[in-house]
Amino acid sequence: MTDLALNPTDVKILTSLQQDGRVTNQTLAEQIGMSASPCWRRVKLLEEERYIQGYRAVLDRRKIGLGVMVFIRIKIDRHSEAEAKKFEREVMELEDVVACYSIGGDADFLLQVVAPDLDSFADFAMSNVRQLPGIKEMQSMFVLKEIKPFVSFPVKRPQGV
Repeated sequence: MTDLALNPTDVKILTSLQQDGRVTNQTLAEQIGMSASPCWRRVKLLEEERYIQGYRAVLDRRKIGLGVMVFIRIKIDRHSEAEAKKFEREVMELEDVVACYSIGGDADFLLQVVAPDLDSFADFAMSNVRQLPGIKEMQSMFVLKEIKPFVSFPVKRPQGV
């Protein structure tokens, strides 16, 4: 399987589906100006090529009782590949960690954590995050206000295509 080159129609499809993953094929085809069958085939190809990796519901975290969001910068004390992999495996098991990134700069990892309230976060941080292997330093940054939460990726045609 090789990556297909995105054309303007693909960009429109991907942009529309990020906004509404439940849009019907007929409506999607109308939005992008093509007939339903070729639109369906193109969506299937984008799925097969893994440009589209799934469809999900976007939830309001506050309505499901997760009023606190925190980013945690973590430095580890040893930088061996084995230590990093062990850290990554253990982070994957923590459901309150909704995203984790290996980063460059003055820290090694950035975790995005949600919790019902500050007390719950404090308990989670001390009982779970602090216990992760190889932690040298941990800094929590509390989200006061979501200005622009993640909704979608900007989809553009690659240069030269």
